Amino acid sequence: MSDLSGKRTVTQREYARLGEITPAMRRVAEREGVPAETVRSGVAQGTIVIPANLNHRHADPVGIGQGLRTKVNANIGTSVEFPDVNREQEKLQVALEAGADTVMDLSTGRADEIDLCRRKILTQSSVPVGTVPIYQAAVEAIERRGTILEMTVDEIFETIERHAADGVDYLTVHCGVTRQAVERLRGEGRVTDVVSRGGSFLVAWMLHHDRENPLYENFDRLLEIAHRYDVTLSLGDGLRPGSIADATDRAQVEELLTLGELTDRAWGAGVQVMIEGPGHVPLHQIATNVQLEKRLCHGAPFYILGMLVTDRGAGHDHITGSIGGAVAAAAGADMLCYVTPSEHLGLPDNDDVREGVVAFRIAAHAGDLAKGVPGAWEKDKEMSEARRALDWERQIALAIDPRKARWYRETRNPQAIEGCTMCGDYCAMKMAAEALGRKSFEFC
Repeated sequence: MSDLSGKRTVTQREYARLGEITPAMRRVAEREGVPAETVRSGVAQGTIVIPANLNHRHADPVGIGQGLRTKVNANIGTSVEFPDVNREQEKLQVALEAGADTVMDLSTGRADEIDLCRRKILTQSSVPVGTVPIYQAAVEAIERRGTILEMTVDEIFETIERHAADGVDYLTVHCGVTRQAVERLRGEGRVTDVVSRGGSFLVAWMLHHDRENPLYENFDRLLEIAHRYDVTLSLGDGLRPGSIADATDRAQVEELLTLGELTDRAWGAGVQVMIEGPGHVPLHQIATNVQLEKRLCHGAPFYILGMLVTDRGAGHDHITGSIGGAVAAAAGADMLCYVTPSEHLGLPDNDDVREGVVAFRIAAHAGDLAKGVPGAWEKDKEMSEARRALDWERQIALAIDPRKARWYRETRNPQAIEGCTMCGDYCAMKMAAEALGRKSFEFC
């Protein structure tokens, strides 16, 4: 397997297993505040991935996995009703400014603009970019033949290679939606059946053609493409639960078992892998879901959607998702895919993107405090010291969302008093400091 120059591609995983620390590994170590050997060892074992396509050279490497800061992904992309590529470029900038660690282009608008949108995002994004190629394959099949059911296997793989060649850093591929898993689904009696778009495309195709999932059946072909461009495979959860009632059922676990087996095959081929997870999960099942993934997939990084802890949060699902995300991160999840306030209701706008990223960054940091990720506790202590000192500028700088913190400080404190307008002269920390015989700005 060679790159365009004819040289054989050596992936991050293969370098790591050879004992070599790459520039990407060094950069991740620098950003995380951990030894470079820790990163190399994690990549070699498969517990850390560095999604870094050979053709996306200007992206700053990001590490996802055990012992590293919990990452946050932001989804953007066109839809049939809103095919405006420029609008999605604006959302990209909003997501980056809000602190997203990766972005995914989930475009399903006009086929002739999906390539354009992806390529513009790749050009402008300084963070890793993910896509779901089956979306584009489905859209193009509809435009060519009027139905998703007439996608050909070669067209699916041509689309996957097109995304990889463009520089996409990680690809979501629903390889675990097998015929056996679909039979489990049939017998389960779910409330919401299949809520994954990619999963539903494949289920419909498989049932129509009475054939196995082509991504599962041709997994070696997929590995060859991933290896050629050093693309990380994000093994998608096409049968994730879309309601609390369906959480942790047989169909979901059946798919996860298959993803664990495919993880072994990918590692054997030198390809990096992370596992995508649910979905709608009640609070008391979240830790179990994380533990199942870690056990069945041998510690591969876990990338989750939410988890949403109730089905009733419409209009506020960035909150229901971030609650579950914090619990999942504390239990060992490695990356959280944000949910915006408009989830289940409509395509997010710029404000929704910002709110989603910030909510999930808070969740990720809460999980990092629980996991003892390097630097997490130190940052919280700094904030507490700044509060004790009534150092408002330092508090704003340390906030996860400095822009909103500054807005509240300036609009709710027009007289620029030393304390805040909630407590005024009755500021607890100011009075306690005076009673204890020290000024509020004196640190321990």
